Amino acid sequence: MGSLINALPGAVSQGLIWGIMAIGLYITYKILEVSDLTVDGSFCTGGAVCAMMLVAGYNVWIAMVAAFLVGMLTGWVTSFFHTKLGIPAILSGILTQLGLWSVNLAIMGMKANQALSVKNYDMLVSLRYLQDVAKGARPLWEHPLVTVGLLTVGIVAVLYWFFGTELGASIRATGANSNMARAQGINTNRNIVLGLMLSNGLVALSGALLAQFQGFADINMGRGAIVIGLAAIIIGDVVFSKLFRNFALKLVAVSIGAIIYYVVIQAVISLLNIDSNYLKLISALIVALFLAVPNLRGKVFKGGRKERSHA
Repeated sequence: MGSLINALPGAVSQGLIWGIMAIGLYITYKILEVSDLTVDGSFCTGGAVCAMMLVAGYNVWIAMVAAFLVGMLTGWVTSFFHTKLGIPAILSGILTQLGLWSVNLAIMGMKANQALSVKNYDMLVSLRYLQDVAKGARPLWEHPLVTVGLLTVGIVAVLYWFFGTELGASIRATGANSNMARAQGINTNRNIVLGLMLSNGLVALSGALLAQFQGFADINMGRGAIVIGLAAIIIGDVVFSKLFRNFALKLVAVSIGAIIYYVVIQAVISLLNIDSNYLKLISALIVALFLAVPNLRGKVFKGGRKERSHA
């Protein structure tokens, strides 16, 4: 139990970072209703761009903005395949993700990883910062929980404002009913492009934060990102669907869902003392469990209604 308590701040911090990625994924899967598999590649792209810019001596905020913009570019490539070339969205994402493997290697100088040390680079978040704050060596506002928490609140506020504008509303209308949106004169292809760009920009931003937090960018850091993002969305929906009706609160629920996911992972590993080599298997089982909850819950409630009707 002691090891779990000690690991909780790191798990929650990492959950918040992945929560930003899940918010980006929410835009495509829940708002646009487009199956975008680009995120496994664009997540790594954000981490690689941020790491290499920090190594080159750029300010961390400039590196973060660059990661966001390059992430938007990856979303544009996917949208180009889909809207201009007529390739199905899911295949467009796979093609972009496949190409990004080589692009990410090139960004990191054909190396599989790039190390980042807090001694050499001024980073926004770091696992070392978390440890230093716990020891009293750093002020509380440099704690990753505070930094990423404030960043998440800012992102949610901006998205809440944006999707309340005429352009944002048209993007939501495109996802709700594209045929009706086109009948109303809305350029649905443009909205798909904007949605995919915004989504992958946030995914890349999350990758940039994770690279700083863990102290390195790795070519495999985005593998399985789509599964974690979907798990966060499903968990947030299952736990908070009846409490959070507002759009901003739904985005907050996604972020909390990512935190719950990582806390559960950490609890399973710590309490059961499972070898970390089985982490991928554990993650797959936990995600499968959460993904099955809506279906199981529906069957339980349906069965209960049948029994009451017979009575």
